[in-house]
Amino acid sequence: MTTTAFDPIDLGGTRLANRIAMAPMTRSRAYGPGASATEAMATYYAQRAGAGLIITEGVQPSVVGQGYPDTPGLHSEEQVAAWRQVTDAVHRAGGVIFAQLMHTGRIGHPALLPDGLVPVGPSPVTAAGQVFTHEGMKDFVVPAELTEAEIEGTIEDFARAARNAVAAGFDGVELHGANGYLPHQFLSTNANLRTDGWGCSVAGRIRFTVEVARAVTDAIGAHRVGLRISPAVPFNDIVEDGHRDTYRALASAIEPLGLAYLHVLEGPDRELTLELRKLFGGVLVLNPQTGQAPTGPGELALIEDGTADLLSFGGLFLANPDLPARLASGGPFNEPDRATFYGGDERGYTDYPTLADAADLAD
Repeated sequence: MTTTAFDPIDLGGTRLANRIAMAPMTRSRAYGPGASATEAMATYYAQRAGAGLIITEGVQPSVVGQGYPDTPGLHSEEQVAAWRQVTDAVHRAGGVIFAQLMHTGRIGHPALLPDGLVPVGPSPVTAAGQVFTHEGMKDFVVPAELTEAEIEGTIEDFARAARNAVAAGFDGVELHGANGYLPHQFLSTNANLRTDGWGCSVAGRIRFTVEVARAVTDAIGAHRVGLRISPAVPFNDIVEDGHRDTYRALASAIEPLGLAYLHVLEGPDRELTLELRKLFGGVLVLNPQTGQAPTGPGELALIEDGTADLLSFGGLFLANPDLPARLASGGPFNEPDRATFYGGDERGYTDYPTLADAADLAD
């Protein structure tokens, strides 16, 4: 019997009602005290609890991990308490929700951070482009190169944030290793110019992502942890020479950890996606390459043919909170209003415009 997107699936011991995931979408609406979640965010996520899995907007694991205005954190007691209203609302509505832990690394600006802090990265290499701040658009700055001790501290920040997520009622966490943020910067060949054990080679470049995944699984259990990657996606000025070797090595390295899932934001390389599915061996969540159109009903066939176990939808979920029901009935679908979110959809891009090419902003 053919598996469909509307069949249940086991995710690390948690039963998902269907195979339709709400993709992480940065919304920049954490207007609560100390960059905390609000009642409006609880309503927003509860409205979409019909998804088999909700993955939240990017949540910074530390103060310096913030790269956009008004994004929420999971590094203070205040933030943990505020997120409780969100997770409780989703669970009352029958949903499952993972928090996406997103450290933006060199993508950000001192104007977004407390006095004295600057964005950090694997190497002091400035990203091309600008970022939106409350003071307007700002050029990216030279990031402070992380020392080995600071790398270890950052890994612990992820683990601590994961423990905070569980305390806040989340069913698990997704580690954001995609779209040019800190783990992706370590994976790249232009942002990571290190000559120590955290760079130089494929093994060195994948080390940070693997160690973060290991630390978080040790903290909360592998069944509660997913990883998102975006092979060969150049967003936020990322270059990945030899990307196939990098991601084959990464998939092989994390496979023994037994993560709940691997979430692939697909670039131009479907062949690599199929390779990663075999190498990882666990549940594969796919945000497929769809050109300039949002992921839609036509992509449901990727579940039926076995390309993926779950599909993540973004733009359509913004416009259609009851998206799984609409997909099951064949529509109708409200069209996403791109003017309101500047391409901030399942391709993982933020609400705020950047100087990236228009093609990069398309989902």
